[in-house]
Amino acid sequence: PRPLCLPQYGLVFDAGSTHTSLYIYRWPVGKENGTGIVSQVDVCTVSGPGISSYADDPAGAGASLKPCLDKAMKVVPAEQQRETPTYLGATAGMRLLREQNSTKAEQVFAEVAKAIGEYPVDFRGARILTGREEGSFGWITVNYLLETLVKFSFAEKWEHPEDTEVLGALDLGGASTQITFQPGVPVEDRNTSVFFRLYGTNYSLYSHSYLCYGQTQALKMLLAALHQDSTTAQISHPCYPRGYQENVTVAELYDSPCVRAPSTASPAQVLTVTGTGDPAGCSTAVQKLFNFSCGAQRPCGFNGVYQPPVRGQFFAFSGFYRAFLLLNLTGGQSLASVSATIMQFCAGTWDKVQKLFPTTSRTHLRDACAVNSYILILLVQGYKFNQKTWLNIHFIQQVADVDVGWTLGYMLNLTNMIPSEPPPGVIVLQRNSWIAVTVLLAIMLILTFCLLTVMCLQRNSSGYERL
Repeated sequence: PRPLCLPQYGLVFDAGSTHTSLYIYRWPVGKENGTGIVSQVDVCTVSGPGISSYADDPAGAGASLKPCLDKAMKVVPAEQQRETPTYLGATAGMRLLREQNSTKAEQVFAEVAKAIGEYPVDFRGARILTGREEGSFGWITVNYLLETLVKFSFAEKWEHPEDTEVLGALDLGGASTQITFQPGVPVEDRNTSVFFRLYGTNYSLYSHSYLCYGQTQALKMLLAALHQDSTTAQISHPCYPRGYQENVTVAELYDSPCVRAPSTASPAQVLTVTGTGDPAGCSTAVQKLFNFSCGAQRPCGFNGVYQPPVRGQFFAFSGFYRAFLLLNLTGGQSLASVSATIMQFCAGTWDKVQKLFPTTSRTHLRDACAVNSYILILLVQGYKFNQKTWLNIHFIQQVADVDVGWTLGYMLNLTNMIPSEPPPGVIVLQRNSWIAVTVLLAIMLILTFCLLTVMCLQRNSSGYERL
């Protein structure tokens, strides 16, 4: 058995659509019942694309994970490796591959499991998360790290912070985007409802994941729409900087289930994409990717999906943070300021943006206007944030040196580190109880004060009598 003084470790692979990362977590001994904040020891980025890209080379998917597993074996002490819970969770990239070809998806998982199984860890399986799970575990991570679920008080007791509002979570990946929050009304659509009991408190959440609306797939849908609007092999792209040009084949453009090639398209045909740097044209083209009308489904997000009005503070992470960081928009600027900055950037020429951002890769720079415009439209017209509620969105990458995403929430859930009932010593007081206790304390203080006053008066009067 592990000596009592040694901390526990956990490993989680985040197998996203564009890349895979391995997170190494550690927590204090004896703190497994939700009474110790987990710290992130390290993160290792797997070289190469996401595991869904290995559909025709499943063994390659397994082999790609080994350098990061080797690194983890240097971090986790040898005597604790066999007790280290290890998980792999795949998200929208593998959801799309499963839709396209479930056999190939299973082969990729078999090879990934085989590769991890060669290491002396407690491997607990590889699986595809549902969109709702991805959103929910991101929500757990945010609220766990910000101690809105449970916190250690000055009285050295674990308490449920009753007046603390839980935070909403906004996640943007390569192939999907998630929104999760606690609405002010009961969730009307069962498909978007999530229920948690954490630390003895019930949480009823709204959560939805939009497949194909992650940034990589959204940009693919945008280019495909521009191609279908064009009558020639020349495509004018309003979101690419003026002066930028590249060639792309029809096969490359339509290599995803999120976009359907027109029957007349020839896979080998080469298309020339030319940037026009047109901010208004870019916004118009991006808006066409969404259906904002709600029809009979009121209220809604987009594409007819039910969504109650956004409420409370939100943390926006992953792709939201990375895209906004490039244009220095993560500092809590107003909606008008953010919109103006994006419009200004989108009007820049290819030469100008390369000079302004000399260290940014060509691909990121080419896509920056499209991605930032897309995020703005997704948040404002899609999720219905307005000028006022926009200020409730906080763009972050980390909290307390831990990356914000679904992986920590996933591990906490699977290792039962957040109990549904409060751990021993957790004081859970409902709002009414707090009020009652406060009123009682106030009454006791007033009575004590009155008693002291009477005693002082009596003492004074007895002194006068002696005189």
